[in-house]
Amino acid sequence: MVSASANGHNALLVSVVLLATLCVCTATSPYAAGLSEDFYHTSCPQAASIVDAYVTKFLKKDRNFAGAFNRLQFHDCWVGGCDGSVLLNSTETNQAEREAHVNFGLRGVAEIDEIKAGLEDFCPGVVSCADILILAARDATAKVGGPTWSVALGRRDGVNSTALMADTNLPFPVLNFSGLVANFAAKGFGAREMITLSGAHTIGRSHCNGILPHLYNFTGRDDATDTDPAMNKNFSVFLKKLCPQGNRTNTIFIDSTANTFDRAYYKNVLQGKGIFITDSTLITNPVGKKVVTTFSKPRSSFFTEFAAGMVKMGNLGVLTGTEGEIRKTCQFVNE
Repeated sequence: MVSASANGHNALLVSVVLLATLCVCTATSPYAAGLSEDFYHTSCPQAASIVDAYVTKFLKKDRNFAGAFNRLQFHDCWVGGCDGSVLLNSTETNQAEREAHVNFGLRGVAEIDEIKAGLEDFCPGVVSCADILILAARDATAKVGGPTWSVALGRRDGVNSTALMADTNLPFPVLNFSGLVANFAAKGFGAREMITLSGAHTIGRSHCNGILPHLYNFTGRDDATDTDPAMNKNFSVFLKKLCPQGNRTNTIFIDSTANTFDRAYYKNVLQGKGIFITDSTLITNPVGKKVVTTFSKPRSSFFTEFAAGMVKMGNLGVLTGTEGEIRKTCQFVNE
């Protein structure tokens, strides 16, 4: 006859085994359902290396394209999900996302289409434009000194793209801290993740269009003296030379080391040298200022958290399975 203590011991062992099994079974994947790192392993095993080669080619020509590819991922995923809709052209009856006010000066679309053409030569009708965007952003970031991260693939391309959706979903460069927090919260991201992903401004450039409100219309007066008072005075003089009042089309690097992914962005923000209102506003909140200060220091977790944020962003609203399509060219839906 088994003793009561033995029964109790056996019951405890069973509970431990069940708990361990439950933990394994309920472990969450960092990727959206339908995506996997080996998605093209059989259908197009050279897909990632082809994208990587093209990204290397573009960065040799203009290293600043790293910022363009990062921006494309954000501007695609934030509007209806990561479905390549930001790449679509307008039609006679529809203004596409690229025509939105918030997408003024968007770069890299032709380059993504060039990558797509290269992939079509090897694997016609297999690799989506949505996946190309995700790969290009990752590869470009790593090639200019930033982190790398694992990429899950299997997204399909959307067929809808409207300027209104872009202007409704993407954050305008005049938002204050609470506005940014609300915008990111709507996509499932916290304040710290918002500050982390703002670090993408460590690479790239911008037209003056998004900078003018910071220099000439900070309080709504719309005159030459209506500059953010928190902006470094010498820096504001410098910016006004590059972006005269009313000039929307001049371009400016958005970071002091704009061709290198590093922590200089956060140092600049702390020094009153944020280009956009959305940069400077990060330190108007005590929590925000603490995170910015932390990320500005060597050996901070910025790179690790940025990589995690890009993976999470890449899960937004993905189309998989038989949803959407695999476009033949990225700027047009299939006939």
